[in-house]
Amino acid sequence: MHCRIEVRRQDNRHVVHLAGRLANQEVPELLEACIADSPPILELDELVSAHAVGLDALLRIEERGGQLVGLPEYIRLKLNALARERLR
Repeated sequence: MHCRIEVRRQDNRHVVHLAGRLANQEVPELLEACIADSPPILELDELVSAHAVGLDALLRIEERGGQLVGLPEYIRLKLNALARERLR
């Protein structure tokens, strides 16, 4: 199962919905989908997993002001660990 990426406008905000497994090959599409005038909202309640490059992309989007909504807790833990590694 690959990652489905859907983009829409909601209440004048750029919303990106991810479903499935975020692998390396989907990261360029995700980053392109997140280009907007304001930081996007990422709906991640249907995200099953993310490879290392996908985790890095999610963290970069969040660091630039993107809002990660519905993020599974185990992926949040991986993002927090990655953020700590970057601070070293």
